[in-house]
Amino acid sequence: METIVTQNPPKEPRYRGHLTPKFALQLAAPHTWPAAILPVLVAVACAAAQGYAVPWLMALVLLAICILMQASVNTFNDYFDFVKGSDTADDNVEESDATLVYNDIDPCAARNLAIGFLVAAFALGVYVIARAGWVPLALGIVGALAVVLYSAGKTPVSYLPIGEAASGIVMGGVIPLACYQALTGVLDARMLLWAVPTVIGVGLIMLTNNTCDVEKDAEAGRRTLPVLLGRARARRLYHALVWLWLAAILVNVAAFFTGGLLVCAFMLTASIPLLKALLGNPLAPPARVGAMAQICSVNIALGAFYAAAIFCGGCTDAVVLL
Repeated sequence: METIVTQNPPKEPRYRGHLTPKFALQLAAPHTWPAAILPVLVAVACAAAQGYAVPWLMALVLLAICILMQASVNTFNDYFDFVKGSDTADDNVEESDATLVYNDIDPCAARNLAIGFLVAAFALGVYVIARAGWVPLALGIVGALAVVLYSAGKTPVSYLPIGEAASGIVMGGVIPLACYQALTGVLDARMLLWAVPTVIGVGLIMLTNNTCDVEKDAEAGRRTLPVLLGRARARRLYHALVWLWLAAILVNVAAFFTGGLLVCAFMLTASIPLLKALLGNPLAPPARVGAMAQICSVNIALGAFYAAAIFCGGCTDAVVLL
């Protein structure tokens, strides 16, 4: 008699870890939130400088929406990198930056958390639509699509040479435009010009990460901009963008918010140590953790001073008119 051997189907992996509030916060990656907070801050400063009475409840709701969208981006990115096998314990990251790798958590829980962040952002968006109309919704949909396309799909945006530009334009440009419209009721194209520094600053966060990860990304089949350029040329581009970032702030303040130039003098003085450390970083794998901390610190410093310069410029112009 012939014996029939049946093969049991492979069992789904069992994860012993639980998605605690601590791990959820790690996935949301608060250290990257300047990419969401500063564009809103700049939009608020621009609205105030143009003489609008800023509705602070609306400003706080917009801030919460942008933070939730940034948290969703971060969580989706960790989820897709983990399930694709791109993230490992050998990638020169802290345990808090690789929650799924080190804590045996079901990645589906992270995926659901990312969706939850996005749903919460749209729930808050109902208030914005009720007060400001449908323009913020249209711009918010663009942002939501960017959140998903950044990490999802066979070829995510984060795997392509346009990743830095896409994240910078959406978070640093489209978001301030939407916030300014929600705060003022006016869709002012000048906001895109005023947002050039935040576009560059946000894009540099991703460029920092990708330049440090050149070898890892090349091995994983990613075609990021630093992979195509190589680390040496990527660092030259990086340094050029840092100087362009400073120049864009100074030119915008001089051209539109002249009264804030004194703030720019303090900005340059306070930023020298941070910029010196950032420009001296080799942007290699062992320096990744430090590089990410440095670029976030520079974003906070330059973004806060830029917003203060805009606000002071608006106040000075108002005093002169009186």
